Amino acid sequence: MSWSDLALNGRILVVDDAMENIRILHAALQDEHEVLFALDGPRALEIARTQHPDLILLDAVMPGMDGYALIKELQTASETADIPVIFVTALSSPEDETRALGAGAADFISKPVNAAVVRARVRTQLTVKRQRDALRALVLTDALTGVANRRAFDERLMAEWRRCGRSGLPVALLLVDVDHFKLYNDFYGHPAGDNTLIQVASALRRAAGRTQDLVARYGGEEFAILLPQLDARGAVGVARRLILELERMAIPHAASPTAPYLTASMGISGMIPGEHTIPADLVQVADARLYQAKADGRNRYRAGAGAD
Repeated sequence: MSWSDLALNGRILVVDDAMENIRILHAALQDEHEVLFALDGPRALEIARTQHPDLILLDAVMPGMDGYALIKELQTASETADIPVIFVTALSSPEDETRALGAGAADFISKPVNAAVVRARVRTQLTVKRQRDALRALVLTDALTGVANRRAFDERLMAEWRRCGRSGLPVALLLVDVDHFKLYNDFYGHPAGDNTLIQVASALRRAAGRTQDLVARYGGEEFAILLPQLDARGAVGVARRLILELERMAIPHAASPTAPYLTASMGISGMIPGEHTIPADLVQVADARLYQAKADGRNRYRAGAGAD
């Protein structure tokens, strides 16, 4: 089985201060899953935030940050809060199990471990997580276009704002408005309008390109592209690609006073999150520049001094 197949079967993070225990769990899981490991809590946090494991097998008793402190840290960060945790520990009393489950663990396995039991418990938790993720995706997806909806955008903006703020990295945003869309619906009909929004969403995906970029339907004919770790100058490149995509698609818009094909106006903002800024500031600046792009004649972007 290839490494990519193992990742599809689930990425497991094993956290234990004893290398021998990690070897035992690795041997039990390596044929079906991609297995990562950490010997202490801080390293486990770093891996959880950057490698996004599907499940964590966690020892309760470790020097420094123990399992209970680690699971609390995982639950306070939006990017790790939904990762299920199985405690794998030498503690075995009912009180220990109750404490682990009360702390938020999904399951509890006592050492010494039985390999078959570990594999079965892991499969169960991965199945539950995938079912939960599928339901969550339905809640956070725009039913028409298939991109993220406004709720998903708001959640992701907050998460990326915190994550980039910790690292001192920028976050950029494009607000995109389809030009004269009411006229388009009036001329071609609402079914055609719906189909066009689907095509525009696909064009936005192609223009963004990176796996970490989020395309969302912001409302009606307005979309947003969230660009973590990119500044306004970098976002301009995305805007230019989108303009070229719409030119290439050349969706007829006979009712538009701007162009014979469908166009869009864009406002761009980029910030490094800091103590004196909030996510709403990023949106407010992009919205003001979108308004300026429309006032300047549409079918263009505005990004502010130094970025255009």
